[in-house]
Amino acid sequence: MIGMTWTDEVHVNSGMILESISDGVFSVDKNLRICSFNHAAELITGVSRDEALGKRCKEVFRSNMCDKECFLEKTMSDGNGSNDSSIKITNKQKKELSIDISAAPLKNIHGDIVGCIGIFRDLRLVERLAGELTDCYYVGGMVSQNAAMKNIFDVIPKVAESTCSVLIEGETGTGKELLAREIHNQSRGKNLPFIAINCGALPDTLLESELFGYKAGAFTDATKDKPGHFVMAQGGTILLDEIGETSPAFQTRLLRVLEQKQVIPLGGIKPVQVDARVIAATNRSLIDLVDEGKFRQDLYFRIDIMLIKLPLLRERKEDIPLLIEHFIKRKNRSHQKKIEGIDKNILPYFMAYNYPGNVRELENIIERAHILCNNGIIHLDHLPDVLKNCALETETTTDPEPMSKLSEYQALLEALINCHSRVDAAKELGIHKSTLFRKMKKYGINFPINLSTT
Repeated sequence: MIGMTWTDEVHVNSGMILESISDGVFSVDKNLRICSFNHAAELITGVSRDEALGKRCKEVFRSNMCDKECFLEKTMSDGNGSNDSSIKITNKQKKELSIDISAAPLKNIHGDIVGCIGIFRDLRLVERLAGELTDCYYVGGMVSQNAAMKNIFDVIPKVAESTCSVLIEGETGTGKELLAREIHNQSRGKNLPFIAINCGALPDTLLESELFGYKAGAFTDATKDKPGHFVMAQGGTILLDEIGETSPAFQTRLLRVLEQKQVIPLGGIKPVQVDARVIAATNRSLIDLVDEGKFRQDLYFRIDIMLIKLPLLRERKEDIPLLIEHFIKRKNRSHQKKIEGIDKNILPYFMAYNYPGNVRELENIIERAHILCNNGIIHLDHLPDVLKNCALETETTTDPEPMSKLSEYQALLEALINCHSRVDAAKELGIHKSTLFRKMKKYGINFPINLSTT
């Protein structure tokens, strides 16, 4: 190899250096001349393998550390592997890049150090994500940088100022109760009660007694009067969760309460005035239930003065890194641990999954990992099988040579980072541009990606 004695001195099988991984991997001899250079290293530096082999590493990387304290020389001198260090390099296009690099000495069969192996990671995507996270929105217990969520956050103060009924639609785990609480917390009645009840979990009789109250003697165990939630929430807010699961008979009685602002407790004859703001929530489309004859149309129009639809987590995947960070900080406070974050290599596993349980499921995944993790970083072993299996299973698509979801996600990011346009990225991937757009949408990859450093 261009005068190298790699075969004689460095007994490492070059096949062990995986060409498929996204991290750049290279090796040098004791004179710091490059002996191997994988495909990812070519992509990140813009230097081909043929150009790199035989050159001193500083000629290829042109790092800000080359003329100060050589990272690789120090590793060979100490004889110990070094932890990640962030340095600047200059790629072939003379653009400065930030990389994380770690190194380990290479030894021959006698234990003598004969070279060094370096592994480095392009930090452009990480820096871009960090920049995006500064442009995010925190409202109550909700965090997002998604445009649809921002529109919801923007409308909350206006809704809170009024006393109109609100209908919140969203799948389980999207944050319906959090949104309802935030509307209450920004309202004039914020210091008055917020009471939530799951309408789908109770039979009609029990639901009515909970909401409307009852008089002593109304039934066997009713030994004294009990005010209902509508009375207890006077001046505040009552959340009727899963209202789409209620019976037509209950819907009729609820409509009367909303129209007359009065409740009659079970066993009572005298109406009681109520003045509680009503927020209804459902994981189903109420208008569809109206069309199917399963929900009263007049009640629907009574509660649908302000409709807010919460997006699914798979529709706002750009929020996943932000939510992961948010949940880790929350778990650190409650569990008194110091988990720093996740291994950057496992982010694609989170991005490939579709989260049928939405944000709540992501929080549960982080809580599980937080419990299992004993050190500062959450790794792949801490993730549930459902995440790992989803990321690694092969897609059944019409695309030639379909990739696993994990490798596909990484390939998309690499192509978009290293190319100057989506058209060029599609050409590099060997797919049509419309296929690229579809896959970007699928994985929640926004465009344009900041390519100012490429």
